[in-house]
Amino acid sequence: MPEVTTPYATGTPCWIDLMAKDQQAALDFYRDLLGWQGQPGPAEFGGYAVCELDGKAVAGIGPAMAPEGMPEPPTVWTSYLASTDAQATQDAIVAAGGTLLVPTVDVGGLGRMLVAADPQGAVFGVWQPGEFHGAQVVNEAGALIWNELHTNDVAGATAFYGEAFGIEIEPMGGMDAYWELRVGGRSVGGVTLLANDPPGTPAHWLTYFAVDDVDSTVDALVRRGGTVLAPPSDMAAGRMTVVADPQGAPFAMIKPQPMS
Repeated sequence: MPEVTTPYATGTPCWIDLMAKDQQAALDFYRDLLGWQGQPGPAEFGGYAVCELDGKAVAGIGPAMAPEGMPEPPTVWTSYLASTDAQATQDAIVAAGGTLLVPTVDVGGLGRMLVAADPQGAVFGVWQPGEFHGAQVVNEAGALIWNELHTNDVAGATAFYGEAFGIEIEPMGGMDAYWELRVGGRSVGGVTLLANDPPGTPAHWLTYFAVDDVDSTVDALVRRGGTVLAPPSDMAAGRMTVVADPQGAPFAMIKPQPMS
């Protein structure tokens, strides 16, 4: 199992979480679909659950909460990018034209976090590790395998994420109109055009989970009340699908092509 035991490099997607209207229902759904184990956490952390796969942290699921008079956050998966200094990254995000949604805050001794939107409106988080580095297992069935930015302005995204995180966005070899996010010369995610999404879809980050069998997992998802947004299909990277959980949170699943 590809375990992660050291801090992620700045700009690398390092964690994902979901704020669900019905936290327990979400925990049950992802347990049945992906094999996760998790339960509501301490009240001091708002009941936030850290879900595990074979004892290793893979994702967070919390109850959707909003300050008095504010709307509840949308039910979506949020991708967090690593930083060694959340406050400095916050300043860089604002200077680069991003919008701050949740200012930098301490999460006990675990780390520091913030939530922001890029100039095109795609929402993401930032995680500065303390005792907790982020996902402890990736690129394994049931775990995070890819984070993908959907935008209508690749040049703008290149400028923003470059200035705020030092991320490079370059065309991906062998793929038309697809780009890769690179940190320190290593591919850490992708970028695609909103034109490939249904009309009216806003800029966003899409979370991909690896699975052993896309079609059977889609069948299981539908039986449990999920929705298929893009049916399973074969692509250069593997067989994939885009779906939504019963509470409406979109995500993708992929069985990657074996490495040659």
